[in-house]
Amino acid sequence: MTLLPAFLWGLAAALWGAVVGWLTPRGPLTITQALVSVAVSAAIGWAAGRSGRSRLVWLVVPVLFVVALEVARTGVAGPSTGPPHGSPFGVIVLVTGRGLQAVLTLLPLLLGLAVGRGVRRRLSRVLVALPTAAVLLLTAAVAVPARTAPIPGGVAELARVGRLGVMIRGAGADLPVLLFVPGAPGGSELGNVRTHLAAVEQRFVMATLDRRGGGSSYPALDPTSRVTLDRAVDDILDVADYLRERFHREKIYLLGHSGGSILSVLALQRHPEKFAAYIGSGQAVDLPASDRIFYDDIVAWARSTGRAEVVRQLTAQGPPPYADVWGYEPIMTYENQAYDQPAPGFGLGVEEYTLLQKVHVLNAILDTWSVLYPRMQGIDLRRDAPSLPVPAWFLLGGNEMRGLRVIFEDWYAQLRAPSKKLTVVPGAGHAALFEHPERLIEVLDDVLAG
Repeated sequence: MTLLPAFLWGLAAALWGAVVGWLTPRGPLTITQALVSVAVSAAIGWAAGRSGRSRLVWLVVPVLFVVALEVARTGVAGPSTGPPHGSPFGVIVLVTGRGLQAVLTLLPLLLGLAVGRGVRRRLSRVLVALPTAAVLLLTAAVAVPARTAPIPGGVAELARVGRLGVMIRGAGADLPVLLFVPGAPGGSELGNVRTHLAAVEQRFVMATLDRRGGGSSYPALDPTSRVTLDRAVDDILDVADYLRERFHREKIYLLGHSGGSILSVLALQRHPEKFAAYIGSGQAVDLPASDRIFYDDIVAWARSTGRAEVVRQLTAQGPPPYADVWGYEPIMTYENQAYDQPAPGFGLGVEEYTLLQKVHVLNAILDTWSVLYPRMQGIDLRRDAPSLPVPAWFLLGGNEMRGLRVIFEDWYAQLRAPSKKLTVVPGAGHAALFEHPERLIEVLDDVLAG
């Protein structure tokens, strides 16, 4: 009979593990999810420790919890839920995904067990007290909400449009409205906007979108069946409608960067009546064609610099497209070095991010990339958008990566629009709008004057 309570609490832990795996397969992504995970795990552990008189409870409860959790998230798309991968990105994903989830669920469960069974020895008390204090400190840090500094007489808030996060900032609610759509799938530019583009707030009410799967919109990645090209375009249009209604504007301005610029152009094509003008920076046109150039250039760079291991890795896997996101890891890792670009910065040192959003930054990119990037492979703006229905401005870094620059130049040469204008920033790279924000301001002033 002494074994029965242990197995009953093991079943309770398994049920909780299944709930955790179903509701938070990528780990707790929000403050509420994190706090509930810690509290419920600790409570189940404590109750199991109090009631399970057999030492078997130490094995049954945590093992059944972990097994049920892993089974429940089987089939959820993305590196953070898939098998461990032996690469630098794979290690980071494992630590910030399963590792963080273990700290916020499995560790409180074990600590609850220890307290429930009674900690009598002095050393045992220390061994329990130290991780308990660490969990409490982490929980307190996780509970700090994101916020954005107020603008006297203006607009400054972190808003929600459905399941999407949007940072809205402007010196006055009567200013023109600019929607910024960031680049990489799963990426967030709230930090870089706050760090580099404060001057835009004096000219526009600037709304910076966290695209589905990135930053504060990471939880919206699931269910992944909805993360399609059409849904990504509709997200832009939904946020545009929200801004138009809220600020009483018939039309707003649209700024797209990198991969987000492709989606922005498609949104313009679908509903031109919602937009006054388009500004493209680091404009992407055809992702598969760009990736093939990236591949060739990185292989050539690796050969010329004696990086034999990089050459072996890339030649062994062959040119893109690849079956999964891990195939793109060498390109993501080395493209900035190959093109002499500044190291990409996530701008995480701002209060607009929660601790969980900072920790999950790479997971969000890789998970969303694995779902959305294959679904964007069929787009070529040279074919799909030979014309734009609104005036268009483009900001191009003079040192833009060749994989983007040559295809953009081809598209721009044939592009038809009511008007179009290209500004090239000498010495700037792919993130010209953040590297030289004063040049973006010049473009935006020209947009307003036009």
